[in-house]
Amino acid sequence: MKKSFIIAIDGASSTGKSTLAKALASSLNMVYVDSGAMYRGVTLYAQQQQWLTEAGLDKEKLISHLDDIHLTFTNNKLFLNGADVSSEIRSMAVSNAVSIVASISEIRAFLVAQQRIIGATQAVVMDGRDIGTVVFPDADLKLFLFADDQVRAQRRFNEIKEQDTEVTLNQIHQNIKQRDYLDSTRADSPLIQAPDAIALDATQFTAESMLNHVLELISKRFS
Repeated sequence: MKKSFIIAIDGASSTGKSTLAKALASSLNMVYVDSGAMYRGVTLYAQQQQWLTEAGLDKEKLISHLDDIHLTFTNNKLFLNGADVSSEIRSMAVSNAVSIVASISEIRAFLVAQQRIIGATQAVVMDGRDIGTVVFPDADLKLFLFADDQVRAQRRFNEIKEQDTEVTLNQIHQNIKQRDYLDSTRADSPLIQAPDAIALDATQFTAESMLNHVLELISKRFS
């Protein structure tokens, strides 16, 4: 496997992208990068600075301070300006706002540049919304995961119900549908399947069977 080998995994929220990407990175001794966490990190930063509230987002203020935002990954945890925010970025407050932040072209350019630097000199598995279409259009392997939104809502609810005991399944379902709409209709880098991506219906696999399926696919294609 070449030094800068790239596996791009795209798809809507809660389709199992991160679970698959982490497992692939571990199995293949590659670096895992959660691009969605980076957008969540910027969203959390805007909330911390009170530039993003229920009243709206101060877009210009956030854009003008992008150089103050330093995101790093260590052991699959996201650090924002030196602080581990891996749990905070999964809150409903961040989930409800991240698609708004991710629709801003200047923020996308800022993070895409960082993502390309990460993948320039090492073997990377990266998941997100536009990895195979925008970030790495020449990725060695592109996967696109999809699943029924109710199945995804239940999966997401199971993940966060212990951290956020007040959240309801219906709230999460509505959040997922809203994010699907915003992510797929935004003008800059919308969520779409790359023409050369392999589509996988996540409802047809367990996490283990999907990993094995993709590993077999990689073995056949690159052996």
